[in-house]
Amino acid sequence: MAFVEGPVRVTVPATSANLGPGFDTLGMALELRDTLEAEVLPQGLVVEVSGYGDGQVPLDERHLVVRAMRATFERLGQQPTGLRLSCTNAIPHARGLGSSSAAIVGGVWIARELVAGGRLLLDDDGLLDLAAQMEGHPDNVAPALLGGFVISGQDPDDSFWAVPGSVDPRVGVVVFVPPTPVETEQARGLLPDVVPHDDAAANAGRAALLVAALSGRPEQLLRATEDRLHQEYRRPAMPDSLDLVAALRADGVPTIVSGAGPTVLAFTDGPGTPESDALLRRCPAGWRARALAVSSAGATRAD
Repeated sequence: MAFVEGPVRVTVPATSANLGPGFDTLGMALELRDTLEAEVLPQGLVVEVSGYGDGQVPLDERHLVVRAMRATFERLGQQPTGLRLSCTNAIPHARGLGSSSAAIVGGVWIARELVAGGRLLLDDDGLLDLAAQMEGHPDNVAPALLGGFVISGQDPDDSFWAVPGSVDPRVGVVVFVPPTPVETEQARGLLPDVVPHDDAAANAGRAALLVAALSGRPEQLLRATEDRLHQEYRRPAMPDSLDLVAALRADGVPTIVSGAGPTVLAFTDGPGTPESDALLRRCPAGWRARALAVSSAGATRAD
């Protein structure tokens, strides 16, 4: 196995998982991207980080992108003697916008590109399996890899699957990012082991409706984004986020907690429109709000 010469660059989108009722199943790529550049060196490991995580994440073998690259090289059968990795991070960390999935997908993708003929040795299904194994579930890594809106899951034999859905061009989002992070493990730890049958049935119906609403019936998004399985259980970890969700939904805005939170995501009709501009003006003090398009592209080479 041979490695390619020179650096390889990739951009990876932010993602929002769950989308309300689609717990651990539905995810969407957003046009906010981390950029990674890597190359094989004769020896050593050099890790550089700018943007989110600068001064906070480890700059050695513990770095999540490096771990994803190592796992991919292991799958391909050979580790390089040295690596240089540069990460320019635009996705906020621990905010429910898929920063860890972007790191994992970026790592597995760029490692494959550094191997001559890597795409013949490891296809996208193989990348999805490797990334989902590292993340533990596919709802963020699948749209980060494939782009757009993706329905994903895991079969009883532990294999992962992902099926792209369609998104109406009228659908965009505004994200409200609070200043305080919430770790996914903390948010997940608040969920009960058992939920009422009525709540499970209601969520199943809303998740099915959400697929239709996103693909061509955006007027159904308010009803389709109702959730009974996870959001309110997480209120102790993010009360301000759940209060904002409730306030916007009371005004008829389809609004959810993004992933495990604490970011709040409101569906609108795209950046630069009067509707999205009005939502941006409702950003709480100390928070950051951005209007984003749905990204049709997942991990993409940037030359």
